[in-house]
Amino acid sequence: MSDGHVTKYDVMPLPPVPERTAWFEAGPLAIGVEYRLVGDAIAAAAEKQAAVGTAGSAAAAARGLDDRGVSLHVCGIEGGERLEYLRFDCFQEDPHYHYVSWRTRANHMLHVDPVAEGDPLVWALARIRTRLPEMLARAGAAELAARLDRQALEALLPKVAEAAFRARALGGER
Repeated sequence: MSDGHVTKYDVMPLPPVPERTAWFEAGPLAIGVEYRLVGDAIAAAAEKQAAVGTAGSAAAAARGLDDRGVSLHVCGIEGGERLEYLRFDCFQEDPHYHYVSWRTRANHMLHVDPVAEGDPLVWALARIRTRLPEMLARAGAAELAARLDRQALEALLPKVAEAAFRARALGGER
């Protein structure tokens, strides 16, 4: 369902593919860098992982899509588990980002205009550096935003950027 510039989904987004995701942690925050090949293969992998219906619904929605690029998964670490609250899909054809709500088990997607914003990966890294607390609050993770260690995040971001640009250059090959 679309509401202006926001597309609302009543399902959680497809989870990261574990073997394709490198994780970086700073206090209560984890950022995953994944090169995603969105299409039938990732939908099939998500269906295998889906223990309950909502992830399967998202996987079914991904069938027939064909795009690729770096995804940045911004997660809170709660009880030893990573909960994704923001995702930046810096794709070649349709760059966009998601606000992920665990409370409502839904997500909101917004498109990135590469003409206006420039390189989607550079844009996403800048948003993480400059707007992360506000974006986490928008995703329903205000408590995580309040616990952020800004110095640890600043120290972590060069490693995240290096991994993201390397993943993009290699097309996901490690």
